[in-house]
Amino acid sequence: MKIREVASGLLFPEGPVALADGSVLLVEIARGTLSRVTPDGRVQVVAQLGGGPNGAAIGPDGAVYVCNNGGFRWTDQPGGCLRPIGQPDDYSGGRIERVDLNTGRFERLYDTVGGVPLRGPNDLVFAADGGFWFTDLGKVRENDLDRGGIFHARPDGRAASVVAHPAMTPNGIALSPDGQTLYYAETEGARLWAFDVTGPGTVNKLPWPSPQGARQVLAAPGGHYQRFDSMAVDALGNVLVATLLHGGITVVSPDGSLVSHVPLPDRYVTNLCFGGPDRRTLFVTLSGSGRLIAIDDWPVPGLALSFNA
Repeated sequence: MKIREVASGLLFPEGPVALADGSVLLVEIARGTLSRVTPDGRVQVVAQLGGGPNGAAIGPDGAVYVCNNGGFRWTDQPGGCLRPIGQPDDYSGGRIERVDLNTGRFERLYDTVGGVPLRGPNDLVFAADGGFWFTDLGKVRENDLDRGGIFHARPDGRAASVVAHPAMTPNGIALSPDGQTLYYAETEGARLWAFDVTGPGTVNKLPWPSPQGARQVLAAPGGHYQRFDSMAVDALGNVLVATLLHGGITVVSPDGSLVSHVPLPDRYVTNLCFGGPDRRTLFVTLSGSGRLIAIDDWPVPGLALSFNA
């Protein structure tokens, strides 16, 4: 496995999106920006969003849609590792934002869905019909934490619905190759969950004892203390989950029967995306050390996403 560093000095990067010109869009959560990393490693600020921009995705109109978690408090760990530790005093509220790549102008689309205030939107994925699914992880405070949820919305800012709420710390979200399975990663329990999609914004829900109607695909493998973050799906339907603390990538078959772990040199491996002309390059955010890396010649090409050609 060949690993190369694409950029360093980033302030807790997340939400990578590989573009056709070889550049990679990403957010810098601690900087409050949507940034672009060029193939030669230069970093350009696209938009100064403030708060805590998190997951990002290209929509059907070519704009970038961003989950903004409202911000974090930060601490420096030994070894130069930056990590978030909770809701900040200047918390600005959770929201979904749309960014025009050509101008850097941005607008707020949603901050409440179905009467539920958004607390810490985390990640999103577009379906082929142009709607998007997103997670809200919630916020953590010194003595309590929010329960989050899974939501669906249209990119025009006019229609959004609650899919499952409450849910414990939902983080990464992704669709299967046929669009019929919606996956999400639970951070605190290091669990991978799935819903069967029945239509735009609708899923089949299982009865109790499922805590939110989803079926469990995988629970914290390997016995190591770990947490799950964001994810990508390959062309065969395998789910690649960025794994915190036990830093690396957890690769899970669609039914959860096969699991492997690819270790990487950072405790805060937060997100990943496929890029390159054949989608065999895996871009990964190593957030604790502020780096974007690329793994070339990944054995299975990535799933083609709906709108970022």
